[in-house]
Amino acid sequence: MKQRRFTKIHKRKINIFLRCLIISFVAWLLIAVSNQYTFTIKAGIQYVNIPEKRAFHPLQSDTVNIRIKMSGWHVLMSQLRSDTTNVQVDLSGLNTKNFVVFSNQIGFINRQFSSEKKVIGVSPDTLYFDFSRQTQRKVPIKVPTSITFKKQFGFVGDTKMNPSMVTITGPTEDVTNIEYLETDTIKGDMVFTDIRTVANINKHNKTNITIYPRMTEVVIPVGELTEKIIEVPIKITNGTRYTSVRTVPSKVSLTVMVPLKDYVKWTASDFEAIVDLENWDERHVKSLPVRITKLPDFVQLIKLEPQNVDFFVRK
Repeated sequence: MKQRRFTKIHKRKINIFLRCLIISFVAWLLIAVSNQYTFTIKAGIQYVNIPEKRAFHPLQSDTVNIRIKMSGWHVLMSQLRSDTTNVQVDLSGLNTKNFVVFSNQIGFINRQFSSEKKVIGVSPDTLYFDFSRQTQRKVPIKVPTSITFKKQFGFVGDTKMNPSMVTITGPTEDVTNIEYLETDTIKGDMVFTDIRTVANINKHNKTNITIYPRMTEVVIPVGELTEKIIEVPIKITNGTRYTSVRTVPSKVSLTVMVPLKDYVKWTASDFEAIVDLENWDERHVKSLPVRITKLPDFVQLIKLEPQNVDFFVRK
């Protein structure tokens, strides 16, 4: 079959058509991104200007839908970004009533967004609150960690906090259910020295309680670890109904990692190894597993030898 060839005139027409198509697309795109659109986003609620003498419970979800007017370009950028939006709600009006109307705070809410975005409405428009008795109590602080260490380094002491307790104030039913509060997670990579930092204290998603103070100084002791071998006598449990019980061997060898500064501190009396004789006859076992039931803090068990021992029973 003879291959069809385009003449110069045909090529020129195709070239003109493609140029017109591209120009039309660019013109349409410019018009589309310059037009104004109404875009709805979901936002979390943050309460500000909370009444000091009134404890409250929100009677609705802690998220709202916000209708925003913006250009097509900003709609596109908003779709590309997955950042969670939070909106502040002024609760100063709760001193005299039990609800807050968003339409009365549109100006305040608009100041929380960039000038290219205009908030035109919030759904639901009204937030309702249930008021209850306010209580105050102190609770301890816990510090979650996500830390990796250099080889042969690790925790060598208890985490210290200043202060170690905080005062929480809020509705009785919420405050009494809080046993402790956590700080932000302390993170570190290839750590080999003490960690000293200031951490914020989280509210456990309770937006209607106040915390004082909001931060605490944290010191996490980190030091070098070293290997130590300790021989521990084996204790026998559930063997009192027998005349005598003897294990072979009578001791086990524990290989542990201990803080270098406490190397001479730990002895066999700080550990406990047991074997359990309960129901050994019905199970027809010939050896018993050794369990370590006592291990000092900040000591890591590396190896246990032997893991099972033979035994002799005189009934």
